[in-house]
Amino acid sequence: MRKKLLVVLLSLFSLTIMPFLVQAATITSCTLDRETYRQGETGYISVTIHNDKDDAIRITELTATINYYYVDEGIYLQTFFTDAALPAEIQRGESGTFHIPFSLPTNIASGYTKFDVKVKTELWSVHGERWLMSEHPTYQQILYIESPYKEQSEGRLTMMFLFAAASVVLAAVTMFLLLNRRANPLM
Repeated sequence: MRKKLLVVLLSLFSLTIMPFLVQAATITSCTLDRETYRQGETGYISVTIHNDKDDAIRITELTATINYYYVDEGIYLQTFFTDAALPAEIQRGESGTFHIPFSLPTNIASGYTKFDVKVKTELWSVHGERWLMSEHPTYQQILYIESPYKEQSEGRLTMMFLFAAASVVLAAVTMFLLLNRRANPLM
């Protein structure tokens, strides 16, 4: 008797939880507005969400969270939100593109870091005539922050090449004059 009751309760529980586990959206594209950023710069992430279900979905939240290090090695977590008015509906079989603006701190460490992009969606239930909570698709977007010393380094490298070229030219002229002087003893 207990086993039958347990099976019935588990079946009812799974039926009540199933609508909440429906997959209704997929992040099909997530891109940054450029390849390289510097400390203190702003940018945005473009996120395309596709509705692959039979009914409309709506986006209730779209965020990008960055977990990065400061120059002093302190860890910081910051979340950026879409600039679109939410909730926003996406009809069956269609896609919607949204933007998430962000700004980098002036003392963020250079190198690679990532954005964790997350979408919260709801699925329209025709039978219940209401919105049901759906899944939360995620995506990781890699961000490259260029070192503020790169320009200085490139400038020094250019100066080294110019110095090396000048040294080679000076050595060639000196060798030419020395060889020319020995070849012409009247000088």
